[in-house]
Amino acid sequence: MDLSFYKSPLFEEVRDEGRAQRAAEDVLAVLAERGIDVPEDARERISGCGDPEVLRHWLRRAVTAPAAEDIFVVD
Repeated sequence: MDLSFYKSPLFEEVRDEGRAQRAAEDVLAVLAERGIDVPEDARERISGCGDPEVLRHWLRRAVTAPAAEDIFVVD
């Protein structure tokens, strides 16, 4: 069985995109669970972000932010 695909740059890229998509879904889920309205522009910014580190930061902020836009504020 040829497993070379799982070591390829393409696989790494697909895996990273999946992780970023999941992280974006987590941010939106936390905001939804807290009953915070997420405007379309904020939803698009979250969903369109491909940087897992930025999404992790936004997820941590989503836990306490009073509004969706507040997760983007730079400290």
